[in-house]
Amino acid sequence: MPRKPVTNRSCDNAQCTLRGQFGKGNVIRYGFFRRKRGRHRRYRCTACSKTFCSTTGTPYYRLQHSRNTFDEVVQMTVDGVGISVTARVKRLSWNTVARWRERAAGAARGFNYQMTHGYELKELQADEIRTLLDGKRQPVWVMATIEVWSRLWPACIVGRRSYRNTRAVIRETARRGHFEHLPLITTDGFQFYAPVISRLFGTTCVHGQVMKQWASNRVIRVDRELVTGSGHALDAALSRSEDSTDLNTSFIERLNLTIRQGSAYLCRRSPCHARVKEHLTNHLELLRCYYNFVRPHRALKFGKETRTPAMQAGLASRRLSFRQIFTAMLLFVLAWLDFETEKTRIEALKWAA
Repeated sequence: MPRKPVTNRSCDNAQCTLRGQFGKGNVIRYGFFRRKRGRHRRYRCTACSKTFCSTTGTPYYRLQHSRNTFDEVVQMTVDGVGISVTARVKRLSWNTVARWRERAAGAARGFNYQMTHGYELKELQADEIRTLLDGKRQPVWVMATIEVWSRLWPACIVGRRSYRNTRAVIRETARRGHFEHLPLITTDGFQFYAPVISRLFGTTCVHGQVMKQWASNRVIRVDRELVTGSGHALDAALSRSEDSTDLNTSFIERLNLTIRQGSAYLCRRSPCHARVKEHLTNHLELLRCYYNFVRPHRALKFGKETRTPAMQAGLASRRLSFRQIFTAMLLFVLAWLDFETEKTRIEALKWAA
């Protein structure tokens, strides 16, 4: 008797003609295999005759510890705990914790790539965070954006504070979202924001800049300047906003604080600075996934319900957990997603050049 096909699994074999395609009837159940933590379901692809298990393509594949331990390590990572402390508390080796963090970051990158799109741009703010790499010898910038109405963190770029990276982060935010009315965009006085926003949005936005003057670690003066749009359009955009009554960058600055608190690499006066750029980029992808889909935002509390930014933006119907994200059906084609993500990033950088 032929076995009934499984519709919620896809083949992960790179040479298979049906790789990453669901509902094709080529995947069947193929018994179990045993490990020290119990038995696991095995599947077989009838197109290429390769077998795989239920954790293939997820961070849990060939894990020698429990999934709960893996999830707890990831939770400590996004809570700003460094690798050494995590390894000591969980009684794991340093290399194991570092390897698990890279696995989780790869899964989060694929999940962000597939899920963070289709949100509405109502009010956008952008800013940068300065940090150090390579033993505090190389300065680098983290450029981030926030959609104020939903508190969504749409995009993040790590690199030099240049025109190319400014354009990449604004373009990624605009490409994955849409707007029904003229969006209100607020930035600081960095020189590349105005030409980038003017080129990408033209006259279809209202762009204002907030410039602060500091003395003795205190803000002594705040200047606001309207760069794109008319005063009437600015008043209309502020009247539609549920959060702002004037041009401000307070929401992106609060997000910067959340990023610093959630990343041991970015804490001030910390010995845990990233040695290479890729480690910081991967950690921020994991933190962005946690912030958007897992962590409830206290500013989004409606009665007894506290929503995540993804729920408010319409990207998710409920609060997700790391287990749900790491075992999502999308991650069975994680290698393909990583390739597409890297190809999109390269194309974006070429286009920006």
